[in-house]
Amino acid sequence: MSGPRAIDTVFIANRGEIALRVVRACREMGLRSVVGYSVPDADTAAVRAADTAVRIGPADGRRSYLYPPALIEAALGAGAQAVHPGYGFLSEVPEFAEICAENGLVFVGPAPGVMAELGDKVGARRMMAGIGVPVLPGTDGPVAGDRAVLAEAERIGLPLIVKAAAGGGGRGMQVVTDRDSLLSGYRAARVSAREYFGDDRVYLERYLEQVRHVEVQILADGHGNVLHLGARDCSLQRRHQKLVEETPGPALPAEVLGKLAEYAVRGAQTAGYTGAGTFEFLVVGTEVAFIETNCRIQVEHPVTEMATGVDLVREQLRIAAGEPITFQQADVEPRGAAVECRVNAEDPDRGFVPSAGRLDEFVPPGGPFVRVDTHAYPGWTVTPHYDSLLAKVITWGADRDQALDRMDRALGEFRISGAGVRTTIPLLRGLLQDPRFRAGECTTSYLDGRDGAGLVAG
Repeated sequence: MSGPRAIDTVFIANRGEIALRVVRACREMGLRSVVGYSVPDADTAAVRAADTAVRIGPADGRRSYLYPPALIEAALGAGAQAVHPGYGFLSEVPEFAEICAENGLVFVGPAPGVMAELGDKVGARRMMAGIGVPVLPGTDGPVAGDRAVLAEAERIGLPLIVKAAAGGGGRGMQVVTDRDSLLSGYRAARVSAREYFGDDRVYLERYLEQVRHVEVQILADGHGNVLHLGARDCSLQRRHQKLVEETPGPALPAEVLGKLAEYAVRGAQTAGYTGAGTFEFLVVGTEVAFIETNCRIQVEHPVTEMATGVDLVREQLRIAAGEPITFQQADVEPRGAAVECRVNAEDPDRGFVPSAGRLDEFVPPGGPFVRVDTHAYPGWTVTPHYDSLLAKVITWGADRDQALDRMDRALGEFRISGAGVRTTIPLLRGLLQDPRFRAGECTTSYLDGRDGAGLVAG
């Protein structure tokens, strides 16, 4: 890429399917890819596919994927000019982006200051409210101390949710439905936030039980172009972890979609955002409320790619090199419907406990308009050290029913077996047959209190 910041080699500071996804984008663009890997990841598909692979440390993420000195040393040693952080790990850590810049490396993402402003959920709420975007009732900043928590809860009202001020991915959250559990929920959220993000600041926000979770994909470059690529519905969740994502959102009025797009673009413009990101909202009827921004590529980005034909990772890399987006808003014409299901190595019958082991059989589905993003293969060992995501299955259809039927067929074809390895495929197929889900009526609380066994397809 020959923009203001010439890039010919990209270091990928991540693992799994997203690392492989970036490797493939680099290859199509004629860029050299370098993957950093931990000891148990030495034989992963991303390592095999990359032009170069560099060992960065042991299994413990704090000494490998979460350890900037090892990542910077590997990137510089391999001759990289840019670092792609993927999602998770250090992808939303402003200090890592700053360290990259200090070492002459381009961080593929927004500027550190922008990431700090939007990555702090309280600050992002404050900014969006200041430009006229609705937000839920909540605290104006992090809240600390039992007395302050009790006073703010009285003002906001129950039920409420205690949320980590930093991070994302549904981590560091506790729903509080009564005053007796308020302080225990507050303390649990702080512990979780510290564990996941190294930052125990939390804030309070009104909790809505019958609500949909909808996010808007945006792209913004350094030339003043800010575009949206439609909305994704991520309402089908379990414990704030997304299971199924789709675009367009089922039964979302055009009025709501218009509001969401307008608010997301306005927020990105105000913050001076560059790169790919999402602005996330809660939707009740025709009312919407901003909740947070994800300053990175999302796990569910393939849904948008399938519907729009836009390669989001390619655009990320071009924007990072200082080049403009290759199309205009009028060129974005989503077609049909796309759905993504996350296949995890978890046992739905045993409380979704992660399962590890060697994969004796791993045969992904295929056929028209079926995409599978995965790093797994027969003979690979599912490790207990990292997240349990095995694959993402994405299908496209001329309409939602066709996309869902195609997904059910694809999941039915997926063959995964190995000693001790269980997956969420039966659960996902059960959800695809669920009448309320097929009718587009699910909210974020739909699976609350329902165990996996009761949802598995027969």
